[in-house]
Amino acid sequence: MTAPAATASSRPVARRVTRGRTPAHYLRRSGFYLLIAIFIVVSLFPFYWIVITSLKTPQEIAAGTTSLLPGHITFSNYVDDFTQQDFLRPLLNSVLIAGCTTIITIVLATLCGYGLSRTNIRGKPVFLGFILVANFFPIIAMVGPLFTVYRRIGLLDTYPGIVIADLIYTLPLATFLMSSYFSQIPRSLEEAALVDGSTRLRTVRKIVLPVALPGVFTTAILAFMLTWNDFLLSLSFLTSPSRYTATVAIVSLGQSPYQTYYNLIDAAVVIISLPIALLVLFAQRRIISGLTAGSFR
Repeated sequence: MTAPAATASSRPVARRVTRGRTPAHYLRRSGFYLLIAIFIVVSLFPFYWIVITSLKTPQEIAAGTTSLLPGHITFSNYVDDFTQQDFLRPLLNSVLIAGCTTIITIVLATLCGYGLSRTNIRGKPVFLGFILVANFFPIIAMVGPLFTVYRRIGLLDTYPGIVIADLIYTLPLATFLMSSYFSQIPRSLEEAALVDGSTRLRTVRKIVLPVALPGVFTTAILAFMLTWNDFLLSLSFLTSPSRYTATVAIVSLGQSPYQTYYNLIDAAVVIISLPIALLVLFAQRRIISGLTAGSFR
């Protein structure tokens, strides 16, 4: 009596589960995955086109072939970028400028973010909102005044000048992220150290920063990416080819009076994109955890 009753009671559940997976359900799910596939293809196709163009021979480029696959795969374009076009120097310039900007950004954003998260000032949300809005201010509007100031104080065509200018990209966003992250760290951690006689800076360095490392790491990656991809400020304030960053050097790469060698240009684009792509690929979990850690208050 009990077994048939249990079997009978389980039949409606099975019917409900089976009834939910109708042809319309599978059609909606198939449509969803189809849209995702289309979105991925459309997003990746430009980079795919750049990659296959970088693998084409100069003869194919001169002939104007538009095939989706190169007729003859060659890596000579990458070799020519480093040997004939001297693309290594702009890459080293980009590494130097992006690295220095990232270090300065982390130091300043950590101190500013910690101060904003631990002080009770009137209108602090408005102030934080202003910092975030400043990151979206048109950079082109700042080029003219900065150029005039740089020319008068001698910072044009110098590494310190472009590092200071790149802080416009990185510092507002980094300060906002660090302030949000520090707000999630309990004050009791540092209050105990302060009671024991530790200074504020020592407490931040020894206690707060180790806890905030995911946020610091995320901010550093974003700052490095913003500086690495900068083109406008580098083009405006760097005039000597020996000081060009990689993004600016691409403009004159592979140019001749009669032809533009897109295979050399696209090979340089792949070289520039690979470090950022690998950085995001291997650190995506840490980036996501750092960005979401300060999202709830």
